Amino acid sequence: MNPELKLLGISQKTYDFVKSCENSLGNIYEGIEANEAYTQARVLKAFQDNCIALRHFAPTSGYGYDDIGREALGAVFACALEAEDALVRPQISSGTQAIFTALSGLLEPGDVMLSLTGKPYDTLEKAIGISGDEYCSLKRMGVIYRQVDLTADGHIDIDAAKAAITGSEKVIYFQRSRGYSWRNALTPEEMAPVFDMAKKLAPNAFVVVDNCYGEFTRPHEPAYYSADVMIGSLIKNIGSGIAPTGGYIAGSKKALERIEMRLTVPGMGREVGSYYGSYAPFFQGIFLSPHVTAQALKNAVLFAKVFESVGMISMPRSDAVRSDIVQSLRFNTADALISFCRSIQKAAPVDSFVQPEPWDMPGYTSQVIMAAGAFVQGSSIELSADAPIVEPYTAYVQGGLTYAHGRIGVMLALDDLIKNGEVSI
Repeated sequence: MNPELKLLGISQKTYDFVKSCENSLGNIYEGIEANEAYTQARVLKAFQDNCIALRHFAPTSGYGYDDIGREALGAVFACALEAEDALVRPQISSGTQAIFTALSGLLEPGDVMLSLTGKPYDTLEKAIGISGDEYCSLKRMGVIYRQVDLTADGHIDIDAAKAAITGSEKVIYFQRSRGYSWRNALTPEEMAPVFDMAKKLAPNAFVVVDNCYGEFTRPHEPAYYSADVMIGSLIKNIGSGIAPTGGYIAGSKKALERIEMRLTVPGMGREVGSYYGSYAPFFQGIFLSPHVTAQALKNAVLFAKVFESVGMISMPRSDAVRSDIVQSLRFNTADALISFCRSIQKAAPVDSFVQPEPWDMPGYTSQVIMAAGAFVQGSSIELSADAPIVEPYTAYVQGGLTYAHGRIGVMLALDDLIKNGEVSI
């Protein structure tokens, strides 16, 4: 018997089944590792070109004038993400806050925001004003929101997008990852010609990309293909489970000169903002991100392959081109969905003894169950799964700081579903 089976109570039959699935994935894993090698070289060069030294890790206090760590961190992110400039701040609490900060900096009363990837992620609905009537929403500030839905198969509707762009738009918005939608993530390569089209039809607009979950999954980032702004969370790919909090906004200098005034206060912008902890975890996080992201991608592929092999529907398929770390799996019943999420919690290093329950989570329109036994609360680059309790019953699993841990998670989840009679092998 394999040692991990005895330690974790996994059945030999489940182990052998997962191992057979794993053995068929060599070519896919080789592609992921090749992408890791290229993006790691780019990140290393970003550190070297900016002469990063121990002095850049030192904390600052008060106003944070002349904070060399803060400025160097932004410079590293800009180079690594193929952008002209970047704002990186521990004080940003989430990807949603980073997105709202960027949009608020670019949009003024009467301006138009046009989404070409349909409705944004759930937590942005009230922030934009698509639903509700919250104080300080973009809608309450006089911003006009419009959207073009994706095609039935989850791609940008080029003809509809072309017809919708009037030239008056200030922001043309793209969401790279799928959120709670049943579609593949959009690749930067797929978005690139639409960026070009948008800039020709609306030359005064800023092209903005929600880049969450997507960093370093492909050879190039959206800024490489002329996106003006990319936004993400440091507790996802680019923080590697080391960054304790924070977010980034990267892109053109022209765009960031506006956004920095909303980040702090007009007239001060990026010149203020201290951090009384070490910047080292943020530098370490981005340095390790190509490797940790590759581990998460390999985990996602294994989840897809194993559950496809027992007859379940997955998105993306195990052999698909991936542009984010999220793996969607569909279950026949709410009970099976909940059981799966509880198995992922059971596989966690933190709070493995906790049994997650569906609850009314702030910012979501239906009850959500979340399994996340992480060192950093809510970290999506650590092995986690979440799901709205609505039909069709779909779990969104992501992360895993190591492939070995993700593999254990696959085995525990499959074992529990077999024991509960939900699947058979």
